[in-house]
Amino acid sequence: MFSMAFSSKDRFTYSSYSRLIRTNSLFSVKISYFHEYTLSMAFSSKDISSDSSHIQVIPKHISKVGNRNLNNINSLLPNNKKGNINDNIGVSARLKRFTYPSEHSSNFNDDIHIKHAKKLEVIKHILIKLGDDDSFEGLAMIDVVQRLGIDYYFQDEIELILRRQYSIFFTDGDRYNDLQEVALRFRLLRQQGYYVSADVFNRFRNKEGEFKQNISEDINGLMSLYEASQLSIGGEDGLDEAGHFSATHLANYDLAGVVEHLLLHPYRKSLSPAKNFFHGNFQGSEYIWILDLQELANMDFKLVQSLHQKEIVQISSWWRELGLAKKLEFAREQPVKWYVWSMACFTDPNLSWQRIELTKPISFVYIIDDIFDVCGALDALTLFTEAINRWDLGDIDQLPEYMKICFKALNDITNEISNKVYKEHGYNPVHSLRKADENQGGKDGSYIYYYMMEHRDLTAEDAHKHAMDKISDAWKRLNKECLSPNPFSASFTRASLNCARMVPLMYSYDDSQRLPSLEEYIKSSLFDNLPTQGVY
Repeated sequence: MFSMAFSSKDRFTYSSYSRLIRTNSLFSVKISYFHEYTLSMAFSSKDISSDSSHIQVIPKHISKVGNRNLNNINSLLPNNKKGNINDNIGVSARLKRFTYPSEHSSNFNDDIHIKHAKKLEVIKHILIKLGDDDSFEGLAMIDVVQRLGIDYYFQDEIELILRRQYSIFFTDGDRYNDLQEVALRFRLLRQQGYYVSADVFNRFRNKEGEFKQNISEDINGLMSLYEASQLSIGGEDGLDEAGHFSATHLANYDLAGVVEHLLLHPYRKSLSPAKNFFHGNFQGSEYIWILDLQELANMDFKLVQSLHQKEIVQISSWWRELGLAKKLEFAREQPVKWYVWSMACFTDPNLSWQRIELTKPISFVYIIDDIFDVCGALDALTLFTEAINRWDLGDIDQLPEYMKICFKALNDITNEISNKVYKEHGYNPVHSLRKADENQGGKDGSYIYYYMMEHRDLTAEDAHKHAMDKISDAWKRLNKECLSPNPFSASFTRASLNCARMVPLMYSYDDSQRLPSLEEYIKSSLFDNLPTQGVY
């Protein structure tokens, strides 16, 4: 489905992207199951091949059943099919009673669209002007634009500024001794795909190779250094040390929650905030464009929120007409949650129909997930898997009725999406899409549990640290994959990164089997202060 949003040069093989997106089973087989199916729907066998790395992020909890006691290995046993659906997947009873939106009304008139367009031109003009300047201001403005989540409007202007800054880095880099500026330039350039050496931070070390103590009092510099450390790649032990150093000293500061937010949600590994979030460095700043950006972000948020709400109406209408909610009563009915995956991956407002279409296969990931976890007997699951592997409607006669219904609907959606990809790109990916549906065997995998079973001499804490180290290593490999030269466009890279950033929102369950981070994200992105309990 991603292929409908990107050019042909962005597409590559299912197996390659599967390696990129798979999660080493840390959070559970469900995560890789979602990635395998959904992202195979995105690309065809004609796609560009790449030896890609895994994507990992750190969740608040290591599994979906709350904060387990790491001292007890038995508490890490994977789930099985025993019990009811509420025991296994934490579905709230309120879900079945939630009324999904059937219509959406917008109170916007042409005035806000006109003001929005004019403000865009104003900011583009400022960015163009800053592109001819060597000052820190251009970097600062890019940082704020990205943090506000409106950078998709200014990709050309941002590229021009950073291209000039990249040239500065190599010609006059030694003359910059301000930690905040050096770290911000380093991060923005690496985010854009430019390789810049981490040796640039050696100027802030003493003769013994340790970071100078005077920078521990430079809070803006420390914040920028910590953010820069999140772009590290393999073998950059010095940059890892910079991250540890900055985090340690930042822990001594309390700036109205800004530092805590930074440490928990570094920009590289987090989704752009749905509402305005100004980095502490720029509050009360002298930059005259701050107000313009805030006004644009406010207008853009309202317009994009309205667009997303309209898309949810279309998704909800499709889901009702599909009729699976009544036929598969055991399955989760969470159109809003399914849509959030697409919304977070495709942030450009122009990708509306791609978001809608991607949500459809995502829904089947969850439905089939429930079939394996909750309802299906082993013999039926085996037949179901074999039928999908062969992709023949004639093979489903022996399946239970609910499996027949699911298979037929899955077949229809696959053909529908394939036809749309064919019309858009001139290639029918149906054969590639049919190779995707991984057999879970009705169990959730616990990486830590199985790792401890293989290494009996280790404690749960040792296994947990090992898992976190693998996550860190996976991010480093992902960071390296994003550096130029690579065969992917910036739009493709952003969507891929956003997939990784979504994982902690979707899988950080609390002790009440709820997703507080996802709840907050949905409220701030879609419904403001409207109650959203039971939506996810």
